[in-house]
Amino acid sequence: MNSLSAESIASLEQRLGVTFSDKTMLLRSLSHRSWCSEHGDVESNERLEFLGDSVLGVVVTRFVFETFPDVSEGVLSEVRASVVNARSLAELAGELGLGEFLLLGRGEAAGGGSAKASILADALEAVIAAIYLDAGFEVAREFVLSLMREPILASARGEGARDHKTRLQELTASRGFGRPRYLVTDDGPDHAKQFYASALIDEAVLGTGEGRSKKAAEQAAAWVAVHSLTNDLNEDHNGRVAGN
Repeated sequence: MNSLSAESIASLEQRLGVTFSDKTMLLRSLSHRSWCSEHGDVESNERLEFLGDSVLGVVVTRFVFETFPDVSEGVLSEVRASVVNARSLAELAGELGLGEFLLLGRGEAAGGGSAKASILADALEAVIAAIYLDAGFEVAREFVLSLMREPILASARGEGARDHKTRLQELTASRGFGRPRYLVTDDGPDHAKQFYASALIDEAVLGTGEGRSKKAAEQAAAWVAVHSLTNDLNEDHNGRVAGN
C-alpha cells in the first residue's frame, strides 16, 4: 500500500499516542472507499469503522456506568449520546489532525473530503478498531478515554448532555447581564494541547474550566458559571424568604 510516507505514519502515531506493530492496519483505517476505487483491489476502512463503533460504544458505556453509579439510565444514555455521535467524533478527529492523513480519491480530495464531518467521524472509528486489533482492548480503551474523558465529564455535569454555554447565555440574559464571552488560552505540544477558558461578563470572571479542546474548556467554564449564578439566585431567594 504505497500511500503515506514513513515520516507521516510516525507523525500520526505520535499524535495518537500509539505505535502500531502492523502499519498496514493503520493505513487501512485511513483508506476511504474513493481512494480504494482508484487503487485496485484495496480494502477500505468501512469494515474497521463498523468494528470501531462497537469498541467505542463499549468503552464509553462502561466508563459512564462506573463513573456515575447514582445516575439514572436515561441520563447515562444522554451523556453517551453527547460524545458518541458523528459531530463530536468529527471534532475530535479534527483536533487530532486526522484529515491530513486520510487517503482520499482525487474527486473526494478536491471536494474537501478531508474536512467532511462524516468522513472524519468514520475514520476515527476505524482508527479505534485498528488500535484494538493491533494492540488490544486496553490500549484502545486508553486511547478512547484520552480523547473523551473530559467531554464525558463535562457533559455529565448538570443535567446530562445539556449545552452549558446556551444555558449560561439564557441566565445572563434573564438577569440583564448581556452575552457572555470566553477568553481561551492553551499550552502543551500540538498533539496534546490543554485548553483553559474563562467565562466573562464585561471583565468579571463567572467561571473557569479546562479541556482537551477549546469547546470542551468553554463548556466546562460555562458549567461553573451556571452553577455560580444559580447559587446566587437561590441565596437571593432564600434571603428574601427569610426576610419576610
